[in-house]
Amino acid sequence: MRLFATGLLVAMAALYLVARQFVGLHPAMGYVLAFAEAAMVGGLADWFAVTALFRRPLGLPIPHTAIVPENKDRIADTMATFLRTNFLTPQVVARRLRTTNIAAAVGGWLADPQSGGGGRVRAGAAELLAQALESLDPDRLGNQVRGGLFRQLDRLEVSPLLGQMLGTTIADGRHMPVIESLVRWAGLTLEDNEELVRELIHARANAILRWTGLDERLANSVLDGLYKLLAEVIVNPDHPLRGKVEEGLAKLAQDLQTDAELRDRVERMKGELIANPAVSTWWQGVWERLRTGMLERLRRPEGEIGGQMAEAMAELGRHLRDDPALQAQINRFARRTLVGAASRYGDQIVRLVSETVKRWDAQTVTDRIEGAVGRDLQFIRINGTMVGGLVGVIIHAVDQLL
Repeated sequence: MRLFATGLLVAMAALYLVARQFVGLHPAMGYVLAFAEAAMVGGLADWFAVTALFRRPLGLPIPHTAIVPENKDRIADTMATFLRTNFLTPQVVARRLRTTNIAAAVGGWLADPQSGGGGRVRAGAAELLAQALESLDPDRLGNQVRGGLFRQLDRLEVSPLLGQMLGTTIADGRHMPVIESLVRWAGLTLEDNEELVRELIHARANAILRWTGLDERLANSVLDGLYKLLAEVIVNPDHPLRGKVEEGLAKLAQDLQTDAELRDRVERMKGELIANPAVSTWWQGVWERLRTGMLERLRRPEGEIGGQMAEAMAELGRHLRDDPALQAQINRFARRTLVGAASRYGDQIVRLVSETVKRWDAQTVTDRIEGAVGRDLQFIRINGTMVGGLVGVIIHAVDQLL
């Protein structure tokens, strides 16, 4: 645009020279000459005006030129004041947000599969979390997580919690499969250790029993009795042994909540467990497996985590888009938050703008402002050239009439 405006000025100068040579050939050439002469004056005047905004014309120290670089700091303060006065006041922010449904807009963006809003948020969150996990020291992060978990566990009195969990389990009947599993385990353990049981009975039998072979029969009877007992416990839900086990579990659940001595013992065991170095070593291995698995899943956003996050984002978007009550709550929260931010941090924001502009050198400020509005400024030169030429024609016509 600068080249075009300058080329138009040069063209007017060439037209002036041609018209001046042939001014006597026809009366119309006088109008052409007047147009070219006035166009040059208008173009040069507007070139000077536009140039004087950003630099000194022809490098001459003419007063009131290079306005932008000479007044850089004042422009920065003026911009900051304008921004603070017209945009970052609580009244302006509240009035603008009152007519804006932020929640519905965000919800529509997240729920619309064409926009890919949920996918971009999911991918961005996954990548951010993956980079955080990779950038932090794994051992140190694992120790910090372990320390946080163990501190919370140390503050928590686990005995009443265990008692309540056990009592709820018994009340709901969820302990029955556990009892059956324990009985089956006892049967399998007895089966695997039959020879050990026989040896114990043989060792404790006296010489007469061993000489008569009654020790072997005694061992068989003991084993058969135990197998029969375990089978009856499994088959019969109302077996007395089951009742005894349930009574013991119920008493344990009650004691865990009310027996001060038992609670103290549980707390001591918890403290010893937390302080055991083997637990720290075990946790470090668990943490590394967790971290590696999380990284693998986060790097595969199309996998299970990605699909779950995508569905969660879409579901959130649908709720935000279709629930007026939820929209009202979120919009109210957003208005209060942004109005509060404008009230508390408005001065800091505009100060950041002002100080940033002041730190720029004069050439940077000039280039950025000229780059933003320079095209329109060159139109001023073009318009000045053409308007000046037309005014010249009008003046020449009036002169001819007079």
